[in-house]
Amino acid sequence: MPSVPVLSPASFFKRGGQPLPSLLDAGAVRMVTSGRIAIGLALREMGIQPGDKVLVPAYHSPSMIPPVHWCGASVVFYRVRPDSTIDIDDIAAKLDGSVKAVMATHFFGFPQDLRSLRALCDAHGAGLLEDCAHAFFGHHAGTPVGSTGDYAIGSSMKFYPIYEGGCLVSHRRPLSFPLRSAGPGFEAKAALAALETAFAHGRLQGLRLALSLPLRLKGALWNALKSRRPAGSAAPALAPDSSDSSFNFDPRWVDKRSSLFSRLTVRFASRARIVALRRRHYLLLQQSLDGLPGCRPLFPTLPEGACPWIYPLLVDQADAAAASLQAAGVPMVRFGATLWPGVDAATCANSVALGRQLIGFPCHQELRAAELERLRAALRRALGATAALAA
Repeated sequence: MPSVPVLSPASFFKRGGQPLPSLLDAGAVRMVTSGRIAIGLALREMGIQPGDKVLVPAYHSPSMIPPVHWCGASVVFYRVRPDSTIDIDDIAAKLDGSVKAVMATHFFGFPQDLRSLRALCDAHGAGLLEDCAHAFFGHHAGTPVGSTGDYAIGSSMKFYPIYEGGCLVSHRRPLSFPLRSAGPGFEAKAALAALETAFAHGRLQGLRLALSLPLRLKGALWNALKSRRPAGSAAPALAPDSSDSSFNFDPRWVDKRSSLFSRLTVRFASRARIVALRRRHYLLLQQSLDGLPGCRPLFPTLPEGACPWIYPLLVDQADAAAASLQAAGVPMVRFGATLWPGVDAATCANSVALGRQLIGFPCHQELRAAELERLRAALRRALGATAALAA
């Protein structure tokens, strides 16, 4: 098996001497607490009102829908192709005077060509919301992510080691609305949760030792506060539940900015390193899975303009494989396995098939060589065994 060359982050991926474009370079930016909050803000800025319709891909995260309902609008789902790209003909058939916005998602960090959709939206007077939750970095044929839509949203949590974070970006419109801190409790929660996650994964061990006593005191204080609350009363939320993988939309976070810890991490982390290592890890996973029966990559190649969120793999016996991988402790994502109620094969057969078959695996920049090799070996064992049982 040929090896993937090990190159420095600065040289592994260069485009015209410059790192891969970032969503934050696309225009005016507001750093918020999640991508779904950014969706709500984008629709609000577009003037979406009760009675309006918003087109959303039938293949989606359910967290994309509540922000539309928060604006009082209704959702119309459009079809996607087998590789998750937009079905432009279905969008054209659904565009009418009541459709005021269209969401288009760059799934898994693979930027789509949105030029024809941009022209279609312009012709019908509809806004275009570019969903870059999976694509914080990238371009398609030289067009940077986030620069085609009237607004674009991102999820910095998916690319940086932070507990909360998202962004609203606009290449075409000013972003003049104010944001404020959610308070000292939120700021402390965001920083400590990010550090505790790092400690749980064996990172920053020196800092973990230095903070062991303060963290124990924090736990004791929090338990004491909980014991003093009246029975049945809930603790106030210090952070949005989007940080805990729910699909809810809490409007109390609409006017809140991302924490200082998260904003500083996004500002000072090396973009070149993130892109280089994610691409390298993706290629190593692809190399490991090449030729395994019963599975195939969603995208046969890694385009030069892509910085992957995860490695999306289509698996014939996905449920059995996922159970085996879970038992082996392999982290994975089943994106689209749960769709909004009512979305079925009649709505879009490709979306249902993607949700059933796709398993995503991490290619995070912080994966160590030994961790990546264990992941590769576990995938080969589990997927090989699943394919053998199905044969």
